[in-house]
Amino acid sequence: MTSVLVVDDDPTILQIVETVLRSGGLDVATRTCGRDGLRAAHEQPPDCAVLDVTMPDMTGLEVCRALRDDAETANIPIILLTGRGQWLDVASGFDAGADDYLVKPFTAQDLLTRVAALTARGHQARS
Repeated sequence: MTSVLVVDDDPTILQIVETVLRSGGLDVATRTCGRDGLRAAHEQPPDCAVLDVTMPDMTGLEVCRALRDDAETANIPIILLTGRGQWLDVASGFDAGADDYLVKPFTAQDLLTRVAALTARGHQARS
């Protein structure tokens, strides 16, 4: 089963994303802060990570960079999920190492499609 780590400090968004991903048959782990998300990714690397950008302790961009800088987690596909949709925000996300960038509000199908596409590529690359 494909595993997804979701990190968001907003409990409502976290619950929505978890529900959407579980409805797609995915195994979901959630964390409410960047540091806990980073720790979880190291303890049990997921097949994909969905990170909020704006979090108080460690931003999604910082988590993304930290994952990319570590050989054990460098290849985890990362989707940044955020309300920040200006082109500079998107560029900053990709500069930090994100594989995809999804702006809130999002559709359930869009999130599921993006996770499926990234995890399919990741599984092919690891085979």
